[in-house]
Amino acid sequence: MKKTIIAAALVSASLVSSAWAQSPAEFYRGKTVELLIGFGTGGSNDTYSRMVGAHIGKHIPGAPTVVVRNMPGAGSFIAVNQIYAASPKDGTVLGLGSPTLALDEKLGTAGVRFKTDELNWVGRVGPLVNFVFTSSKSQVKSLEDARVNEVTLSGTGAGSTSSIYPQVLNNVLGTKFKMVMGYKTSNEGMLAVERGEVDGHSTAYEAVRAAKPAWLTDGSIKILSQFGLKRLPELPDVPTAIESARTDEERQILTAIMSASEIGTSFFTTPNTAADRVNALRRAFDATMKDPTFTGDLTRMRMSSGPMSGEELQKMVVDFAKMSPELLAKVRVAYPH
Repeated sequence: MKKTIIAAALVSASLVSSAWAQSPAEFYRGKTVELLIGFGTGGSNDTYSRMVGAHIGKHIPGAPTVVVRNMPGAGSFIAVNQIYAASPKDGTVLGLGSPTLALDEKLGTAGVRFKTDELNWVGRVGPLVNFVFTSSKSQVKSLEDARVNEVTLSGTGAGSTSSIYPQVLNNVLGTKFKMVMGYKTSNEGMLAVERGEVDGHSTAYEAVRAAKPAWLTDGSIKILSQFGLKRLPELPDVPTAIESARTDEERQILTAIMSASEIGTSFFTTPNTAADRVNALRRAFDATMKDPTFTGDLTRMRMSSGPMSGEELQKMVVDFAKMSPELLAKVRVAYPH
């Protein structure tokens, strides 16, 4: 009996060793790679993820099948926690979460059960610059107005940037944005503005350009502020939140928080994944960003890109963890968690 057990253990160990000795092409051939989106259907996160999922498989050695699945909840934390702790650590799972994951982890935001620098970052489609806007029917037309008058905004999950950024402005600049929570996606949040349920919404520029492009030109909305380190070329007349800072301290706090926009729409795989598979996924992502069919889809969907490699992303996430204790303390006060 003991010999049988030992023999079985040796066979099992041999199989494991053989699996790890496989080349990425051998490993991925015939496999299915799952791409988990930490948000609901609709909106820019879902659209970008489905476009990546439609093209990246042919660039991964072995050409695995890629299946895309939405796992919304808690501002993407449910999906990220799943990938970090429970998904197979073999490179068969990709994920997309909120760009503020690193900041949420550092601040100890409720629901965070992951370490962003232990995730293996695969690549970024582009920065994700949000903005806050009001309906043309609202009396609030600027951040100055929002400091005087209460403004209701439709919000999604507590960990979503659609909810976080307006509350940061409340805490740093003294605006009076009131979040009306419970909307599952930004598309639902924008419908709430159309129906007059709320005064406005905060979401990614790309989400509005994809779902409501006319709003950007026909005067249906007034954009109050954009949440990035610099103004988008498409919105040259809209000030960034950082530009609205009244003191150096406010500027430092807002810069630290808005740096999340640089992480943007980024994809990662599980911790402890074999280095050659991580490299294969990163190179497949890079190739996807240059794929004419992918870039053609971007054009057709009126969406843009600003790719960043997985290596650059990994460094950015690690560097973010080096924020000084003094600045972190100030950010902690400003950031909703």
